[in-house]
Amino acid sequence: MNKIALITGASRLNGIGAALCRELGAAGHDIFFTAWSPFDQAVYEKNHVNEPGLLLDELRTIGVQAEMMDADLSDPAVPEMIFSEVIRRFGTEPDILINNAAFSMNKDILEMTALDMDRHYHVNVRGTALMCGAFARHFSKASGGRIVNMTSGQSRGPMPGEIPYAASKGAIDALTVSISAELAPMGITVNAVNPGPTDSGWMNSEIKEHLAPMFPFGRIGQPADAARLIRFLVSEEAAWITGQVLHSEGGFRR
Repeated sequence: MNKIALITGASRLNGIGAALCRELGAAGHDIFFTAWSPFDQAVYEKNHVNEPGLLLDELRTIGVQAEMMDADLSDPAVPEMIFSEVIRRFGTEPDILINNAAFSMNKDILEMTALDMDRHYHVNVRGTALMCGAFARHFSKASGGRIVNMTSGQSRGPMPGEIPYAASKGAIDALTVSISAELAPMGITVNAVNPGPTDSGWMNSEIKEHLAPMFPFGRIGQPADAARLIRFLVSEEAAWITGQVLHSEGGFRR
């Protein structure tokens, strides 16, 4: 029986969420992913509404069961709804949770508002924590549970102009360490991955030209780079790795 991977935030075909679905699907996992196209459409100014359906079709062609649902993680009732839907469609709870969904808007310390802080907190911190809690409550297996939270490397340098995002993502590191200690007795590992600057659709040519010299490999990170690391972290071989924040950023020099 295939393990089930639950991946949030897979609204765009060129995003990290979609790369995670492809990578874990290729590893033989059944996939349940969430999408929230209204956010992506607002941020990227492009209609991505059809892309979750295209990703679903793509996954099914490789021979795994794949399901999806629209999910706005700013709603605190949604995490339990997601797990109920996974169990309804697959008949059992997921083995793997990857908290990839995120809210991100550029705001500096002078212009940010309380609403800006709340919007980032609701998805990035509260949403992640509630998803982890729901995963643990529904997990009934003796061992082998895997949680991976996506972070952004706040401990490695400043992110001026992105204060609400940096604050909310920095909290993920602390959550990961504490949650890992609580869930280890249940046979669940909890880690975080910082993918570094990744060309997932938000970079224009100017940004790419600015960032490229900072990568010693001579190229900018791609969604598949982080996905390959996470494929290992959710495998049996990574059963002894927990409470870690791993930086998959190709030697990026700030």
